[in-house]
Amino acid sequence: MNGALNAADAGWKSQGTQLKPAMGDDTMATDPVCGMYVDEKSSALDTEREGRKYYFCSTSCKLQFEKPERELRSLRTALMVSWPLTILVSALTYILHLGFGNYIMLILASVVQFYAGRRFYAGIADAIKNRSANMDTLIAIGSSAAWAYSAAVTIFPSLFPAGGVYFDTSTIIISLILTGTYMQRIAESRASAAVSALTALQPSIAHKFENGKVVDTPIEKIMKGNVLLVKPGEKIPTDSVVMDGESAVDESMITGESIAVTKSAGDKVIGGTINATGSLKIRAAVVGNDTALAQIIRIVQDAASSKVPIQRLADRVASYFVPIVVLVGILASLSWYFVWGVGANVSMLIFVSVLIIACPCALGIATPAALLVSSGIAAKEGILVKSGESLQKASMVNTLVLDKTGTLTKGKLEVTDVIAFSGYKKKEIIGLAATAEMNSEHVIGKAIIARANGLGMRTDFPKKFTYMQGSGVMAIDKDGRKIVVGNRDMFTNKQIGKIGKSLHKLESEGKTALVVGVGGEIIGLIALGDILKEDSKKAINAFKKGGYDIWLITGDNEWVANAVAKQLGIRNVIPRAKPKDKMDKIAQLQKEGKVVAMIGDGINDAPALTKADVGIAIGAGTDVALQAGGIILVKNSIYDAFIAMQLGKKTMEKIRQNLFWAFAYNIILIPVAAGALIPFFTASIYVILPTFAALAMAFSSVTVVSNSLLLRRFRAY
Repeated sequence: MNGALNAADAGWKSQGTQLKPAMGDDTMATDPVCGMYVDEKSSALDTEREGRKYYFCSTSCKLQFEKPERELRSLRTALMVSWPLTILVSALTYILHLGFGNYIMLILASVVQFYAGRRFYAGIADAIKNRSANMDTLIAIGSSAAWAYSAAVTIFPSLFPAGGVYFDTSTIIISLILTGTYMQRIAESRASAAVSALTALQPSIAHKFENGKVVDTPIEKIMKGNVLLVKPGEKIPTDSVVMDGESAVDESMITGESIAVTKSAGDKVIGGTINATGSLKIRAAVVGNDTALAQIIRIVQDAASSKVPIQRLADRVASYFVPIVVLVGILASLSWYFVWGVGANVSMLIFVSVLIIACPCALGIATPAALLVSSGIAAKEGILVKSGESLQKASMVNTLVLDKTGTLTKGKLEVTDVIAFSGYKKKEIIGLAATAEMNSEHVIGKAIIARANGLGMRTDFPKKFTYMQGSGVMAIDKDGRKIVVGNRDMFTNKQIGKIGKSLHKLESEGKTALVVGVGGEIIGLIALGDILKEDSKKAINAFKKGGYDIWLITGDNEWVANAVAKQLGIRNVIPRAKPKDKMDKIAQLQKEGKVVAMIGDGINDAPALTKADVGIAIGAGTDVALQAGGIILVKNSIYDAFIAMQLGKKTMEKIRQNLFWAFAYNIILIPVAAGALIPFFTASIYVILPTFAALAMAFSSVTVVSNSLLLRRFRAY
């Protein structure tokens, strides 16, 4: 079991953000910022974070990944330079008409081109080093063509009798694209707010006990086994075990559960959660990148930067896009110049327009933008999605296979019914049974004692205690009464006959029924069961309303399985199922064309979780990395599985919209840039078309990110 579990986890970890394209090249990684493919062998731009290596197509993408605040400041500075100069160049072009205006514009446009736009030239240098083309290539070549042509006309006017400079075109292109990039970065920072909030949970200082004193110590220096003090209102420094003290701990940012949880000696606490009321003395159990919070952050980041199968076509197109666009631009430019006789200036503007309008930024961010938002939403709900592919498959699921224990039920026995006979009261029955069970280590005995404690009863230890294996217990209380608690075997047929109907009714409901006797007389029945979670009924109703085919497959016997299925309205039930039986049933359903989600506790059901199209591990707690499922429900709530599937559908809807927009944008506008409008508006259309191309290119990326941000309105309730 553990082998299968660890293998599944290792397989997930090995993927990281370096998901391979279906192009027959195992050396291609994905730029986590723009989505472009990068050859790992030739790439000179990479960085390592938490033991994983990431590759980038350009320095600006690397900077955005490593230091987003610095990248935003750099963009802001570039805009503060480019726009004032662009406005001056435009004024000189269309209003002032100075005799030496071309020389002034050359100076101003050169500042914009090579200072504000230096990032694009750095991108070309990176592309050459990486032996690949990136998005900066088209922008740099296109704007440089307009600037270089205009510079040549200004410096060597005799060689260009037609005249005409396009410094306004080159400067507007740079300024608009920088503006679009800046707006995109702002939108992306909003999209990643959930991840930022999780990261902010990590405290920087811990109060460490050292030689009898409490010393403030940087969190990175805390070692496993260190004893720490957590004061009221402070964050738990790292995953730990409470040694002393009692307090309510707010775990909402990790689990999504709003109600504070009381913690005392022996309880586990999660790093980053907030200690609300009392002081706690804790021992560090897990530190560094292995803590639950670190794993959650890593899972959310990985999901946001992963690929989904739907984007493979877009990736294939994007990987060849730049050289194709350059070729299209050259052919269109030369065709209009030599075949249809447009001037050299228009021919150049056609080339510039094609390169600028076709920049595939929107294709690159169509999926990451949506996944970044949805994975953040999921994390806030206490749902961890390991990859974009898991989210896409979740959106396609039409069949559910459910485990019972720990999934639909609480996973522990509780007293459900008490029936009193012979004039006794129910509370007396519980009290006497608890006395008999005081020395018992059996889960049934513990459940009865827990009920007595819950009723505020004081229970004394018996004078004598005997455990009858497989049957029950006998005890003598302080008053000398003989108490018997057990199954039918502890009593005569005549005794059982008197309470037979009541006993049979409890057993037919799938409950464990105990008979309680005092002094040879049966005084009551106590029924125990693994009761349903509060939201199981709500979840099953939601799935049924959504048209899902539901199967309950459990290792419990027919009575228990059928009783739970009847309570929830589940028709398809398979009892006494072993792990292999669950896998076989899932395989059969898949052969029938069903898309199957397996929802289980993530440990006993690991093989089935791995076999299913989507494995949803419920009740993961702090063992996040040890789950075989592609989706983890931290809150131990099956209704969150419904939320995950609804979120998957909404996310895929946004990704399809983004990809449609990105493809439609290029399919429609590349022919326009290549001269399709000349027969209708003459070549004069190119007075404004390059500027329109830059505006449309910037607008396309902002549109994709903004459309993805609409996911933040998602509600599954």
